[in-house]
Amino acid sequence: MPLKKLVIPSFKSEREEAAWWENHRAAVETDLRAAMRENKTLSLQDVMVQAKQKKALLPVTIRLANEDIATARQLADDKGVGYQTYIKLLLHEALQRAASRQTRRSRR
Repeated sequence: MPLKKLVIPSFKSEREEAAWWENHRAAVETDLRAAMRENKTLSLQDVMVQAKQKKALLPVTIRLANEDIATARQLADDKGVGYQTYIKLLLHEALQRAASRQTRRSRR
């Protein structure tokens, strides 16, 4: 039996996209969002792998300035996601960029 495919639709706004993901809860990870932006089809197996990886997350407590939290809340609200999710996504993207730069430097 062939694998079922999760077809991610195009969205008119980030709020609509956030609502779709909330309703489907299958994935919030960056690579799935990237696939969505590129209008790729994802297998149900890929989605399940991402869901299992979510269980491996570690809770972390950090202290942030009130102004940074307020800014994160506003930006996250504009995108229709929670501020902690938004901060997590920003941190993930920044770490990926830094790791990529470091890899490029080490190749020289």
